[in-house]
Amino acid sequence: MQEQDNIISVRGLSKYYAKVCALNDITLDIRRGEVLALCGENGAGKSTFIKMLTGAEIPSQGEIIYNGNPVSGLNPQSSMEMGIAAVYQEFSLIPYLSIAENIFYGRELKKGMFLNLGEMYRKAQELFASMEIDIDVRKRVCDIGVAYKQIVEILKAVARNPKFIILDEPTASLTLKETAIFFNVIRKLRERNTTILFISHRLEEVFELCDRAVIFMDGRLVTVKDVKDLTMKQLISLMVGREISNDYPSPQKTSDEVVLECRNLENASVHDVSFKLHKGEIIGFGGLVGAGRTELARAIFGADPVTGGEILLHGKRYVPKSPRHALDCGVGLIPEDRKTQGVLLGLTVRENTVFSSLPKYLRLGFVIDSKKEHSETQRYINELRTKTPSMEQLVRNLSGGNQQKVVLARILSTECEVLIFDEPTRGIDVAAKQEIYSLMCRLADEGKSIIMISSEMPELIGMSQRIYVMSGGRITAELQREEFSQELILEKAALGRKKGAA
Repeated sequence: MQEQDNIISVRGLSKYYAKVCALNDITLDIRRGEVLALCGENGAGKSTFIKMLTGAEIPSQGEIIYNGNPVSGLNPQSSMEMGIAAVYQEFSLIPYLSIAENIFYGRELKKGMFLNLGEMYRKAQELFASMEIDIDVRKRVCDIGVAYKQIVEILKAVARNPKFIILDEPTASLTLKETAIFFNVIRKLRERNTTILFISHRLEEVFELCDRAVIFMDGRLVTVKDVKDLTMKQLISLMVGREISNDYPSPQKTSDEVVLECRNLENASVHDVSFKLHKGEIIGFGGLVGAGRTELARAIFGADPVTGGEILLHGKRYVPKSPRHALDCGVGLIPEDRKTQGVLLGLTVRENTVFSSLPKYLRLGFVIDSKKEHSETQRYINELRTKTPSMEQLVRNLSGGNQQKVVLARILSTECEVLIFDEPTRGIDVAAKQEIYSLMCRLADEGKSIIMISSEMPELIGMSQRIYVMSGGRITAELQREEFSQELILEKAALGRKKGAA
């Protein structure tokens, strides 16, 4: 491969944070016009690598060559001017600006000295329409769901017509419909000879979209392979250094005892919702973006008000006044958006782990039992295989997947009887997914009752004992295991929308 065929080359790229080596001696060529998959477990160094390519991080050593020319002093502004764009796992949107204003942020359209909002609205609406995305671009970003925020992030990057675009977990929060839209965007970019570096823990997307795969492990480059020469099993093995089963575990114990029941539950987003959750059961909630699944979880957890109907916990009326009250009653939520609702970024792994269950670490009512606190934190680090230099590491310095594990540890430490997992494996690698699936089944076998909200159809079907499908804030179907199929779930997910549109 000739040097001029490479849009980006790196030579001996390394990055150290204090004494921790995040990336070690990476040498790689990225070909012009290809879709290159960057694969590896959480903490493998993927995010560090792409941050150095965009100038968000400065390499400790090594060289970056762009279009045949060595680059020095790279920063986010200069990388954008060169034609490099990035969409990270964490959103960089401004919540109280409109979608259109976010799309044009930093390069606003003006009419004289004033912002030309009308033209920005028009061009942004055209961009979304061209991608077959139906949304009002005048809406504020804070008023749209996580999946739509991710779509806005992607189109914000696309609107700049970049030569090289980095997509870090772009489909993690998208359902099948939104993912299909995203695939369309990728194919159109490919037709324009745009080079794409694609990171996804949904490995089936690697095989559908990518030309080559580069595999990182523990900050090192393991190998680079043509995707057509790989099987799923081989790719997973290269990523984790061992074979991983693709099977979904199942709880071994079942019970007829109803632990949680919603009867005709109502609020601004949820309408006439009724369902039962049994002891030791994992039930799944499926649906499209905006179906009301997360809003239902928030209502049960006391984060959103309930205006009608009732919730029964162990047969007794349960009125969650707040998330703290819900935790005290034995109901815990692992939220969809870990950055803003899950972890406390400025605190350590230890502090996050014990944050929601501090009373059980107190002696004499006010003295913290440090030994117990450390022991419990270390147990969850080991159990969840959280990659961290120590339990005193600030959570903001962990990879996204490891931050998710800290959220899990915090809720598990409360020893809640009812656990709501909202997109539990979003942004988590294939090995960690298996660990979380096994953990969920073990918790169910110990008598915990689990509600799982998932936009990943294989996960929803594989892990659930029953599935409730939601659309427009309502339950449109209850499916038993023998009825599970992707087609039926999608049909029921669209049912409520069709009725609502009529």
